[in-house]
Amino acid sequence: MENLSDADLKKIVDEVVSSLTQRMPSLEKASQESAPVSSPEKSRDRPHTVAIGADHGGYSLKKVIGEFLTEKGYQVLDCGTNSTDSVDYPDYALVVAQQVAEGKAWRGIMIDGAGIGSCMAANKVPGVRAAMCYDHATAFNSREHNNANTLTLGAGLIGPSLAKQITTTFLETEFGGGRHARRVEKIMAIES
Repeated sequence: MENLSDADLKKIVDEVVSSLTQRMPSLEKASQESAPVSSPEKSRDRPHTVAIGADHGGYSLKKVIGEFLTEKGYQVLDCGTNSTDSVDYPDYALVVAQQVAEGKAWRGIMIDGAGIGSCMAANKVPGVRAAMCYDHATAFNSREHNNANTLTLGAGLIGPSLAKQITTTFLETEFGGGRHARRVEKIMAIES
């Protein structure tokens, strides 16, 4: 698992703040992402990169999920935090979301106490469709119907076993396309 230093994180946050002043071509990005994707086990290319981050409340679960992803063959980009010292979840949600929006990560996972605040923060980044999931059904629906590209989890609400199940469902469920593609395009058009 690749760890980012505080200096690396600060550089990324500075780049993100700078880039947020420019809007991304969201509709073009949504249409590019409409094609179904497969899990790394099905892909012969290279492993998919998953950006993962957490605040202090999600740090322990981030470690568990990061190791789980590595075991499943994903490349993990650890966006911090790297301790239980108090930090602000929006900072880490922003870094994870920007990695996804810029195409540096195939998917993102952000973990805080409830998953709600990180979902709100990540969804402010153009091109990101973050979903807070708390069971198999929400993880499945967020991918099949909404083509979500970032998952947020609440470490204070779910345990490691359920978090692994949600993560697996989120990463392995393909986007359904069809009528759902039109709706996702409408979501992305709101950014324009």
